[in-house]
Amino acid sequence: QVQLVESGGGLVQAGGSLRLSCAVSGRTFSAYAMGWFRQAPGKEREFVAASRWSGDKTHYTNYADSVKGRFTISRDNAKNTLYLQMNSLKPEDTALYYCAAASDRTLRSYSFPFSYNYWGQGTQVTVSS
Repeated sequence: QVQLVESGGGLVQAGGSLRLSCAVSGRTFSAYAMGWFRQAPGKEREFVAASRWSGDKTHYTNYADSVKGRFTISRDNAKNTLYLQMNSLKPEDTALYYCAAASDRTLRSYSFPFSYNYWGQGTQVTVSS
């Protein structure tokens, strides 16, 4: 079983930055593709970013258009931790942010929640205008 625990959320003014962390335990972290999703009140869970590999072990990162150029996903396999650096935050970034792990390292359908096997409980990010 894999456990994921997010941290780093909080209240920030528009234009500010936050770094979210996701600590992963239970299995070998490097064996998993990872993703960040978010869900605002009354809205569906939406894809934010993914970290995955191709069949030849090339590492890829993917981003939603709404966060491209502002957010950066990274991972520290030695610390079993996934990160999401969020810069130039906007009020529309306000949401509960989740990290997720997928056994399929290629994660071709990386933007769909059903592609992920394990989820954290989420950390709240609130951006004030």
